[in-house]
Amino acid sequence: MADTGEAAPCDLVTVPAREGLEAVDILRLRHGVGPVLHDRTGDTLGFIVPPGTAERWDLPGSACTQTYAGSRRGALPPVTGTGWLVPPDRAVRQATEPDRLRAALNEAVSMLAAVDRCRP
Repeated sequence: MADTGEAAPCDLVTVPAREGLEAVDILRLRHGVGPVLHDRTGDTLGFIVPPGTAERWDLPGSACTQTYAGSRRGALPPVTGTGWLVPPDRAVRQATEPDRLRAALNEAVSMLAAVDRCRP
């Protein structure tokens, strides 16, 4: 675990980058978003959510695992090989609320499916 700030227990919801980027925009516009990680290859995003979320997370196409994250400015990402898309010091919240994240991800998947259907 790498962190220059105080590490607190949290969970991490990992999703494909395409859906995750749309969900970040939806959350920013409506409710605010907590810290978000990206992997260095650009394949996935990880949303910091409150501890205990992994025990009840069941959204297909995503995974939720327990981790620790720093909340202070300059905190290093809690997962090796990642960087901050939304760093802790720029996040509106310390963690994204799981029900709002689930709703944003569902909306993102629906929007992207509609876009894909419109392409020739």
